[in-house]
Amino acid sequence: MDQVEVASKEVKSPWGAARPVQTPCSLADVMSEQLAKQLDEDINAFPTCPEAGVELMTSPVDDTDSDLMLAQMLQMEFDREFDSQLRREEKKFNGDSKVSISFENYRMVHPYEDSDSSEDEVDWQDTRNDPYRADKPTTTPRKGFTGKGKNITTKHDEVVCGRKNTARMEHFAPEVQVGDGIGMDLKLSNHVYNALKRHCYSEQRRSARLHEKKEHSTAEQAVDPKTRLLMYKMVNAGVLDNINGCISTGKESVVFHADGGSMEEKEVPQECVLKVFKTTLNEFKNRDKYIKDDYRFKDRFSKLNPRKVIRLWAEKEMHNLARMKKAGILCPEVVVLKKHILVMSFIGQDHVPAPKLKDAMLSSDDMKLAYYQVLDMMQQLYRECNLVHADLSEYNMLWHDRKVWVIDVSQSVEPTHPHGLEFLFRDCRNVSTFFEKAGVAEAMNVYDLFNAVSGLEISGDNEADFLAQIEALEKMNEDHVQKRSKKTFLTSDDGPPLLKKGNEDI
Repeated sequence: MDQVEVASKEVKSPWGAARPVQTPCSLADVMSEQLAKQLDEDINAFPTCPEAGVELMTSPVDDTDSDLMLAQMLQMEFDREFDSQLRREEKKFNGDSKVSISFENYRMVHPYEDSDSSEDEVDWQDTRNDPYRADKPTTTPRKGFTGKGKNITTKHDEVVCGRKNTARMEHFAPEVQVGDGIGMDLKLSNHVYNALKRHCYSEQRRSARLHEKKEHSTAEQAVDPKTRLLMYKMVNAGVLDNINGCISTGKESVVFHADGGSMEEKEVPQECVLKVFKTTLNEFKNRDKYIKDDYRFKDRFSKLNPRKVIRLWAEKEMHNLARMKKAGILCPEVVVLKKHILVMSFIGQDHVPAPKLKDAMLSSDDMKLAYYQVLDMMQQLYRECNLVHADLSEYNMLWHDRKVWVIDVSQSVEPTHPHGLEFLFRDCRNVSTFFEKAGVAEAMNVYDLFNAVSGLEISGDNEADFLAQIEALEKMNEDHVQKRSKKTFLTSDDGPPLLKKGNEDI
């Protein structure tokens, strides 16, 4: 192909703009020096691009002339990409979990180098490269000593051991404030360090015990989380509208006032009480004697652990109240039982509980009226309900609408209980002592009151002889029950259940 054809052929630029068509020239003109100078002048006269001054590098201080600098820049870029990928994996691994795992130790770039903050800012939260942090004491080599001759230092050196013990304090529990012993160059002897270590462990165990007790037991005017959850469920279910506050506390329970709601199967009173039986067994350790010998719960009691016995205790009071209510005795009405929480009707009015018989300011006539009401109630409880209160006193009787109401019957037992008559004698002694001190002339002594309630004819000159006869009756009754496997009480329509007299059929 001729040169003229090659020169005249249009050459396309890869950037899309066509090159200007050059005029054909001869080979002599191409080899001419004058033409070369002219072409050089034309190239230099080409107008400069206004964007030629824009720097292509992002950082003006980066110098790429050195291969070492270029390698460090590439390595830093690689580390940043690695950290970005690590963050994505960390976010994917944790998800929405409340407990997250950090991959911070696997990062390649220091946090403040990778942040957008200014160079003058220092992340003081990251103390891995803190220049002001005191150096930890160096450990002795495996051979156990350093140096030679007079300059030898063993691992038993006082200064070395003291600094090591100071460094070991960082492994104590987080709640133990050990301070900055390393920065102070503190040296602890083995005796002091061991004493601090034992104290730290004992505090950890004590904290664990208190935490366990707080979470799994009821305390004064407070309930544990599980009990609180049961109370919230009652409110959510509509059984109660609102729980107002604590009314009283005792050795076995905490009582709260509540506004009644509604239930499908029965009517809920406008004012209710929640009796929460304490799950701590140390405040009422002798409660098992009231229930383990009761034939109604004897089989179930032996198979339960101590905490589940509390639920059985609440169930026992529910059954006793139901039996008393059926006999017409004035007592709270059971609404519902949820584990160890017993909901009952409120004895009082407008959030004000009825006073105890001990605290009620009664006139002589009202006190006399209360005495006869208590006497009639004890006879009804023994004869019609076949129960003994076992803790009857002026503290467990309320005065409301000029009537005596009985509460706290969880420990009540039947007279067939091995200690039933002893409990009845104790109730009679409490009642007789209270009304005699209150000035009721008609109040019977403890012996006459016991015979009037039980229907037995026991005579005794002193309390020891009287109790001896009661224990003899209980022993005969217990032997008879074990022999015949049935009760020794005779139920009649016109009288109370009485023990058999004499030695007949015994």
